[in-house]
Amino acid sequence: MGSYIPSTLKQQEEMLKEAGFSSLDDLYRDVPEDLKLRNALDLPEGLSELETAKRLRRLAAENKVYDSVFRGAGAYKHYIPAIVKSVVSKEEFVTAYTPYQAEISQGVLQSIFEYQTMICELTGMDVANASVYDGAVAAAEAISMCRSPKKKKVFVSGAVHPDTLKVIRTYCWAAGEEVCVLPVRDGKTDLSGLDNEGTCLYVQQPNYYGVIEDLKAISETAHGEGLTVIAGVEPFAMCLLETPAECGVDIAVGEGQPLGMPLSFGGPYLGFMAATAKLMRKLPGRIVGETEDAEGRRAFVLTLQAREQHIRREKASSNICSNEALCALTASVYLAAMGPEGMKEAALQCYSKAHYLAEGLEKAGLRRRYEADFFNEFVTDCDDPEALLAKLDEKGILGGLPVDNGILWCATEINSKEEMDALIREVAA
Repeated sequence: MGSYIPSTLKQQEEMLKEAGFSSLDDLYRDVPEDLKLRNALDLPEGLSELETAKRLRRLAAENKVYDSVFRGAGAYKHYIPAIVKSVVSKEEFVTAYTPYQAEISQGVLQSIFEYQTMICELTGMDVANASVYDGAVAAAEAISMCRSPKKKKVFVSGAVHPDTLKVIRTYCWAAGEEVCVLPVRDGKTDLSGLDNEGTCLYVQQPNYYGVIEDLKAISETAHGEGLTVIAGVEPFAMCLLETPAECGVDIAVGEGQPLGMPLSFGGPYLGFMAATAKLMRKLPGRIVGETEDAEGRRAFVLTLQAREQHIRREKASSNICSNEALCALTASVYLAAMGPEGMKEAALQCYSKAHYLAEGLEKAGLRRRYEADFFNEFVTDCDDPEALLAKLDEKGILGGLPVDNGILWCATEINSKEEMDALIREVAA
């Protein structure tokens, strides 16, 4: 397998001749000699398919699989109905990309259109795009939608996910924008540092510490300063809390991993984006629209593309050149399988189980740090987080994430009462 080459030596010679080169060395003549590889790479011999499968299984066996998971912090373990994998693993769907000759692939376009529709229903917003790479990129791209030639300041809540903040800083650095991080008070965003010199405000709901923010009040304050409001939202929480639209948010973004995608050691994940109709033409990436063909039949097309591949570069608001098509399809199938009632039931279980766990841990000696209400995550104080988590690890329990001399715990519908009671006993012991 390691020696497989897709083109023969004769085909390579024909291509070189057609391109006007006499040899491969001639093709790379502009590359400095000291950068060229003159000796063969020190690689092992190729393996057969059987040998490769065995080696991969041995490598996979080195992974530690936890019986109980109580860690979230942006990636969550939920139950995934069997129908999800059954549908998305069909050969005609297994692609991470949307087709270039899009209109002849009506099935794929319709699946994306349905995804956009469901994201709008979940967030209450007017329009959604065909997804971006992940939730952090969605946040940064949303901020890019708000750029102004006159204002170079961006406000970000200090209670957002640290990784999201890093991506936002990278985008803003490249655009010459200043990122002003607002302080956190009692686990919530402190808006006292807002002014009208910025373009937008990005907040997270619930925030990184699990606390439910007063998103409606935040939007009103930010709009009073002339700022565009961007909310990074958790999809299940939207089934219980007021939607971003109801809170006056202009752009809603988030990580779509909880919608049918396993943890997968970090990816691939899915960034969803939705906005008001006013901002529709600034949405990055791809948008699938519904129309009629020449014979009056329902049809789907790619439309309103603001990326630089399709419009003048100086007018483009983004250079996002792809979307997470297979992940978006997974989210669509998951949402369809769960339905509104199923999503709400799962959200209620996340909420109730997290509160049960918080009460139990407090009785075991871990006091909850913030009094504010939370959805499925919360922070407890802990004298030695690493020691406690190592103790849990020995019992096959993945505990919460160490944060600021405390632990960020998470519970979802997948955590049983028996699992939570076992965790509480270990903490109390």
